[in-house]
Formats: sequence, C-alpha cells, structure tokens
Amino acid sequence: MYWVRPVYEMDNLWRKICSDARGLNASEPLLEVFFANSILKHSCLADALVHKLSSFIDNGALAADVFANICRQALADDGQILWSVNADLQAYVQRDAACDSYVVPLLYFKGFQALQLQRITHWLWCRDRRVLALLLHSQMVKKFAVDIHPGAVMGSGIMLDHATGLVIGETAVVGDDVSILHSVTLGGSGSAPGDRHPKIASGVLIAAGAKILGNIHIGEGVKVGAGSLVLETVPAHVTVAGVPATAVGIPSETSPALEMDQNLEPVT
Repeated sequence: MYWVRPVYEMDNLWRKICSDARGLNASEPLLEVFFANSILKHSCLADALVHKLSSFIDNGALAADVFANICRQALADDGQILWSVNADLQAYVQRDAACDSYVVPLLYFKGFQALQLQRITHWLWCRDRRVLALLLHSQMVKKFAVDIHPGAVMGSGIMLDHATGLVIGETAVVGDDVSILHSVTLGGSGSAPGDRHPKIASGVLIAAGAKILGNIHIGEGVKVGAGSLVLETVPAHVTVAGVPATAVGIPSETSPALEMDQNLEPVT
C-alpha cells in the first residue's frame, strides 16, 4: 500500500490554514467577514469543516444546525475522518497545479467538499441511519453534481479534481492516495444486488471520463487513460486505455496518482 505522510500534522496544518486565510484576507479586504466566518473565528479544522459543510444543507427536512451536530458526533466518534480530511487537503496542494493554499480546497473546491460530506454520510450508513444518509447524499448530488454513495468506502489522501459528473457506487472501495478526475464512473454491471462495484487500490490515477464497471479490482499504481472503459480486473502497475480498455504500457511512476502525468507510456 502507498501512503504519503502528510507534511503537516493536525495542529500545524490548522495554523497554516489560518495563516493562509489572513494573507488572502489582506489581499482582498472585501472578504474580511467571509474569511472570519469560514476560518478565522474557529478554533480548529473540525469546527471550520462543520461550518462549511453545514452551509450546503438547505433541505427543509433537516436544519443546518442539526446537521452540524451530526458532523460533530461523527468527528468525535471516528478520529479517522479528520485524519482523512487532513490527508485530502494536503493531496490537493501536492498534486493540483491550480491549488497553492490549503484554504482553496477547503473553501472553494467542490470535489474536496463533496468527499468530506460523503465521509459523514458513510458514518451514518455504517450505523444503520440510512434514510438520513440518503437525504444528505441527495443534497450532495444537488449541490455539487457529484454522486458518491454513502455506502462507498473512501480511503485517505484522495484528490477529486474538478469532480463534476463523478459517480461512485454503493459497494465501491477507493484506496489511499488515489486521484480521480471529472466525469469518472465507478459503477455496477447488471441488475443483481450485492457486491457489484469496482475496488480501486492505492496510488491509482483515473483520468477524465473513464468508466470502470463491475466488481473488478484495479491494482496498485495503475494508470487509467482518459475516456477508457474498464470491464476486467487490472493488475498492479499497468497503464490501460481504450474502449474496452487494454494494457498499453507501464507507468513511469510507482504511484501515478501523486504525479498526475496522464501521458500513456508504451510498453518497453
């Protein structure tokens, strides 16, 4: 398994976020209230995250303050959630050329925000509060045009780049340090219930528009080319592309997700 240790531990990351927010506020004084409410008035990353996620809940069936309490319960009950938030933030800064501050994904990137909302719905799903999880999931789809089922298992250090049109099904599993671009589908194949969605190992890069269907395994360090249709299990450290996808090379990187190089290297 790949694991990239975060550059900043939790407290240091929060101090860095606050420092970045002050710098951005100084460059655009008109946003003083926005930065204060979003970041600077909060004492920790968890509080800022709860505030941000709560701002997306606009369904009359569930008040924003009630959802905020649900988020706090989830974060207090499962420490892995906040650790994953930390790793996800750092994944964006390390891999996305358009992201030069930890504030940016936290406040502006819907891929990051949708992923964190899914972590809360997954916590509910695993505690048999599935009606509520599905309500919040519908809010995610409506707000972000991102559809990650509450049942999906998402690792840490994940970057969802742009994320528009992303679909991840109920029994999908996504490992650590994975990068997924927009219009990707991790979908089922057939109408039978049960375990029917892809399992994505660590270090995988899935380029824009790729469709991976069925209960198949994508091995560690795989690169999936843009627009590909993957219907069969892919062994580790292979580049696949095409419709249907076939092996076209071997990634030059051990972990393509970290480098984000979407060129297709020929077999040597």
